Amino acid sequence: MSRIRGKGNERTELRMLALLRAQKVSGWRRHLPLPGTPDFAFLESKVVLFVDGCFWHGCPDCYQPPKVNRAFWLAKVDRNQRRDRRVDRELRGDGWKVLRIRQCALRVPERVMRRVLKALHA
Repeated sequence: MSRIRGKGNERTELRMLALLRAQKVSGWRRHLPLPGTPDFAFLESKVVLFVDGCFWHGCPDCYQPPKVNRAFWLAKVDRNQRRDRRVDRELRGDGWKVLRIRQCALRVPERVMRRVLKALHA
């Protein structure tokens, strides 16, 4: 596990960052010490945004478990998903609106930005 380096998530976050900047969305902070350490937090509107990698969070459309050590990876992704649900409940309990954007959703940036803007203006 220690030899596996998450190399796609930073690029995924940077793609989301580029979308926010292109739409001139402001008021966000990155990696605030909130439960789950959201990728973006909009303090004024109390919206947190997580950009989840399809592999690590078990995207129902994209996730393909590795053929080697399959049981380990299925359990790992299941733990990640349970943690995501727990973090979401905790944040919502504290009054935050939680948005989770999957890595594959960034292929259609217009749809992603509609979701983000709708949450910010709700």
